[in-house]
Amino acid sequence: MSLDLGLRAVVVGGSLGGLTAALVLRDLGVDVDVYERSGKPLEGLGAGIVLHPATVRYVAERTEHDVTELSSRATRLRYLEGDGSVAREAPCRYRFTSYRTLYRALLDCFDRRRYHLASPVRGFDCDGDVVSVRMDDGHVTRCDLLVCADGIHSTARRLLLPAVEPRFSGYVGWRGTVAESSRPEVLATLRDAITYFVMPFSHILAYPIPTASGSSPDGMVLTNWVWYRNVAAGPDLDELLTDRDGKTHAVSLPPGLVRERHVKALQEDATEVLPPQLATMVRHTVDPFVQAVFDIEVPRMAFGRVCLIGDAAFALRPHVAAGTAKAAADAWALGEALRAAGGDVPEALARWERRQLALGRRAFRRTRDAGERSQFQNAWPVGAPLPFGLYETGDSELA
Repeated sequence: MSLDLGLRAVVVGGSLGGLTAALVLRDLGVDVDVYERSGKPLEGLGAGIVLHPATVRYVAERTEHDVTELSSRATRLRYLEGDGSVAREAPCRYRFTSYRTLYRALLDCFDRRRYHLASPVRGFDCDGDVVSVRMDDGHVTRCDLLVCADGIHSTARRLLLPAVEPRFSGYVGWRGTVAESSRPEVLATLRDAITYFVMPFSHILAYPIPTASGSSPDGMVLTNWVWYRNVAAGPDLDELLTDRDGKTHAVSLPPGLVRERHVKALQEDATEVLPPQLATMVRHTVDPFVQAVFDIEVPRMAFGRVCLIGDAAFALRPHVAAGTAKAAADAWALGEALRAAGGDVPEALARWERRQLALGRRAFRRTRDAGERSQFQNAWPVGAPLPFGLYETGDSELA
């Protein structure tokens, strides 16, 4: 229910965390605009997402969408042997969606006239009760609250905390999706399960996600996969992240931009080291892409009338499947703090920061430790329960 707090807010970054923040604030009666640097909608970002109650809270509570229609499920956690046989299996209750599906569901709830594409923010100034936000084109907009959800390479974080730099973890995630219809006799074995294969200094996982039109349990199924592979920082990483036109990217290469020799090497390695069904999955993926894994941990999230949320504050490695959940939790907690403070922005942000810093630090340590065990310590046991969860291990399971 709207409270009409009489506030104007600007959200920098129009991905899932930024959209959730904008919607939560709007529903409190806050006048909100979102400014996104990309010139087109973000539907091509990412692939599969493990759902958490925080991730889908807005869709579940404030839209007519049925979460089950926007997601696929896994009822079994399965670890494979190298020959493709089952090493360990246990029941589970995870649901998955695609970035595109969730992004569309959230964006459809927001006024497109207030969602400004091709609008990078250059900087901002705080003067008493007003924040002046400067756009790259010279335009200035003023607000009572600036929410910075601008990701790993956040412009806002660089201005507010110049000493905090993203730290490369030492490995990347190769990702892709493949339709079961391309090799039904093989890929059907991955349906309804989250499947892991653990190998020395690496691991790969696969799980079902909905098609572009939504979940289709009896129709075409997409399998989403992520293969974590160690890469040395410096020339090796730069070379991997250089696209087909010779441009080196900072974080990731989208589908279609990874150079052919790297894709071929990935496919050859898949044939050599992966179980047969996972090797088939990788080889039949059209345009796999790659994302470098970074760590970011900030000492502060609130600065008067400005705050950092999501990856702009804490970049969580993917192993606890809580990155999108953390961004959504930041957004919901911000709304609750503003409501409790009666719209007093500095007071609300001070309360909010204490809670979200503690949450971010706990999640950061858990996901970093999981990555170190897998990629560098060879200490991820076959059959181990998954570390998925935001507040604690296991809280990502959904009925």
